[in-house]
Amino acid sequence: PVARSRASAAPTARNRGRGARGIARARDRREDARGGVVMSAGTSGDEPVARDPKDYKIATKLAHAKTSVTDPYGASAPPLYQTATFAQPSATENGPYDYTRSGNPTRTQLEEQMANLECADRAFAFSSGMSALMCVTRLVNAGERIVTGDDIYGGTSRLLAQVVPKVGIEVVNVDMNDHDAVRAAIQGGNTTMVMMESPTNPRLQVIDIKAICDMAHEKGALVCVDNSIMCPTFQAPLALGADISMTSATKFIAGHSDVTGGLLACNGEELGNRIYFHQNAEGLHLGPFDCWLALRGLKTMQLRMERQQENAMKLTAWLESHPRVNKVNYPGLKANVGHELHSKQASGAGSIFSFTTGDVEFSKIVVEETKLHKITVSFGGTTSLISLPCFMSHASIPAEVRAARGLPDDLVRISCGIEDADDLLADLQYAFAVAEKRVGKA
Repeated sequence: PVARSRASAAPTARNRGRGARGIARARDRREDARGGVVMSAGTSGDEPVARDPKDYKIATKLAHAKTSVTDPYGASAPPLYQTATFAQPSATENGPYDYTRSGNPTRTQLEEQMANLECADRAFAFSSGMSALMCVTRLVNAGERIVTGDDIYGGTSRLLAQVVPKVGIEVVNVDMNDHDAVRAAIQGGNTTMVMMESPTNPRLQVIDIKAICDMAHEKGALVCVDNSIMCPTFQAPLALGADISMTSATKFIAGHSDVTGGLLACNGEELGNRIYFHQNAEGLHLGPFDCWLALRGLKTMQLRMERQQENAMKLTAWLESHPRVNKVNYPGLKANVGHELHSKQASGAGSIFSFTTGDVEFSKIVVEETKLHKITVSFGGTTSLISLPCFMSHASIPAEVRAARGLPDDLVRISCGIEDADDLLADLQYAFAVAEKRVGKA
C-alpha cells in the first residue's frame, strides 16, 4: 500500500477519553515534552514509537487516506481510473479488476477511506443515496417487515411507501421517539430491518440510536441509520449499535454540490458480501470520476462542516428570539427537546435547521427574498441553501400524510454554507423585514 503519512506523532493526551484501549496506551507511553515524540516506556533506550494510525483523529484521517491501491508514481492526489474495462493477465486468469461495475481502483480508494472513517469492515459507493437505500431494502425478503420513522427524507418515504411494498415487503411508519410504539412495531410482525435517521429530515428530531438498535437486535433485525446530516465528522452510527451506516455523498462528503452519490458502511463479512452482491448485480455503483470528486471533497469535510456549524449556531440563535418564528428545530439549541440526547451520541449539532412561522405566505416570502441562500433541494454544499420542504424535497409525501406526521407547509429548512456568518444573518434579517412589510408583524 502507498500510505505514506509523514505526520508527526501527537501527544498521548489525545488518547484520553478513548476507552480502555486509549487509557492503556496512555499508561504504557509517555511524551517527550521537548519534541512531542511518543516514547515507549519500558523499552530499552526509550525508542520512539509512531502514533498508531487507528488513533488519528478524523481530520487527520481525512487528509491522509488509508488505501490498498498502489500508485507507482506516488501522486499527491488520488489517481483517477476513468475506464470501463481492465486488461487481464491471460485468457484464463483474472486480475484484481476487470469491469468497473464490479470494481474500480478509484472507487476502492473512496470505499476504503469511508470504511476507515466509519470504523467499519467495508464500505460501498453507490450512484446516489437512494440507490444505496434501495440496496438496503434488498436485504429484506417478501413477507418481511421494515420499520421506519414518520419524519424521514421525502425520497426515502417514496421508496418505502410506493416501491418496496410492490415486492411483498411490509413497511410500518412509527414515531421513533415513542419507544413503546417502536417496540410494538418491531415485535408485531416479521421485522428484519429498521431504517431511521437522526437527526431527522426536515424536523431535526433526535432519535436514540442505541435504544432503537437494542430493540431491533432483540428481534434479530438489522438497523440502517441515515447519517447524511451528521456524517462521520459528528456521529458514528456503527459505534452506537447500527449494522449499516448510510451517508449521502451528494451532501457533505463531496461538499460542492457537484456529485450525486451514496455510501454504505457495515461490519461483518456476511453482511458486506450481501451488500456487494446487489451493488454489482444491479449496477448501483458510483462512477470513477464522481468517486474522485468525493475523495477530493473528503479532505476538507471537517473544515467545511465546522464552519457551517458555526454559521448555523449564529442564525438559529437569532431566529429563536424572533417574534415571527414559532419554533426552531436544531439540536444545537439548549431549548431543543433532543439537545441533551444528541450531545451524548454526537460531537456536533451540524448545519441543518428548520423553523416555522405559522404562515405559509410569510415563509414563502422569506425563502424567496434571501439573496445569499439559494432556493433548492439538498444540503451540505459550500453555498447556503433554503427551501420549503413540503413543496420541494418532501412534496412526494401526500399532503394528508404530511399533516398527520406533523410536517407543516410553513416549515422552512436552511442548510448553512461557508459564507461569512454576519452576511448570512443580514441576508435573513432582510428577508424577514420584507415579509413583515408585506404580511405584517407578529
